[in-house]
Amino acid sequence: MRHRTRVSPPMLPCTRRQALGSVGAALGALLCARPSWALAGRETPRSLILHNTHTLESLSIAYATGESYHGGALAAVDRVLRDHRNGETHPIDPRLLDLLHTVALEAGTDPEFEVISGYRSPATNAMLHERSAGVASHSLHMEGRAIDVRLVGCDLARVRDIGLALGQGGVGYYRTPGFVHLDTGRPRAWSG
Repeated sequence: MRHRTRVSPPMLPCTRRQALGSVGAALGALLCARPSWALAGRETPRSLILHNTHTLESLSIAYATGESYHGGALAAVDRVLRDHRNGETHPIDPRLLDLLHTVALEAGTDPEFEVISGYRSPATNAMLHERSAGVASHSLHMEGRAIDVRLVGCDLARVRDIGLALGQGGVGYYRTPGFVHLDTGRPRAWSG
């Protein structure tokens, strides 16, 4: 029986600065990781098409370019994603819009979403919470940080899987009513 001896490659001398530089470069690469849209070009406009399933309003808008969000566009998004039961509006978290844009980009489809629920006023959320244990009493919908959607032309399970893989917030999968909940809270997952 032959025994093989494993030979390690020779250790090359390196200075402390070179070693720290390599560690720093690796950490820098991890810390600077950005969503796919950022890698495509810093000045690439980001847009969404939103169809509110309750008010039947639609909005097709470029809401940001690079790291700048367009105030007028954000106000238009706030209006379309308002609480359809009482008309109250609330600022929608721009990171939520980026999350939607990134989900569509990763799915390889246009960023066109049917919106089942955007902002919910505290009164609406309390009423829905009374009717269903599936509605959180302190829902991120009340902070403009959650949305229930369908991505046009994309299977719900695929939207869920992309949301989970991104790890940028909560992902709820509601197969029977037919939507996916996405939010900018802590990463977590559930099915309803």
